[in-house]
Amino acid sequence: DLVTSPQAQTAFDIGQEPARVRDRYGRNSFGQRALLSRRLVEAGVPFITLYEGGWDHHTNLFPTLKKRLPAFDQTIATLIQDLDERGLLDTTLVLVLGEFGRTPQINKDGGRDHWPDCYTVLFAGGGVSGGAIYGASDRQGAYPSRDPVTPGDIAATIYWRFGFEPDTEIFDQTQRPHRLASGK
Repeated sequence: DLVTSPQAQTAFDIGQEPARVRDRYGRNSFGQRALLSRRLVEAGVPFITLYEGGWDHHTNLFPTLKKRLPAFDQTIATLIQDLDERGLLDTTLVLVLGEFGRTPQINKDGGRDHWPDCYTVLFAGGGVSGGAIYGASDRQGAYPSRDPVTPGDIAATIYWRFGFEPDTEIFDQTQRPHRLASGK
């Protein structure tokens, strides 16, 4: 039913959106998928993952980001603003994150390598205070300098925000207990 219901079919038809809205999101695959995500939120889909290709730039970082970041920034800003204008942002949590950070120094190939010690996450909506900044890195962006947060803390925040206690135990198929999230 999730895919074949009339509501889902209507949501998947982004051609119903005015051209100005489609332009606002960006006439690229990421922009149009973000627009589809907003339509799915309106249709009541509770969890959506919007993937924007890989950001694993071990080479040629600056020319690549110069091309990719403007469209990415436009799309994310539009998604947040559109959700807000439609009264959906308070009940929709938007996260922008990767699986880890990047080295604070540029490598010999003009890129950045994997770095698990410091990274950025954007939270918007879902009851999060707009414009708030939590935590900081050192001057090189190598290590947290204030209020470090773990991936477990991020997961715990998400669960807590939507009414699940992070320390709730769930059981796998062999009845072993597992906490929803290891953080706070």
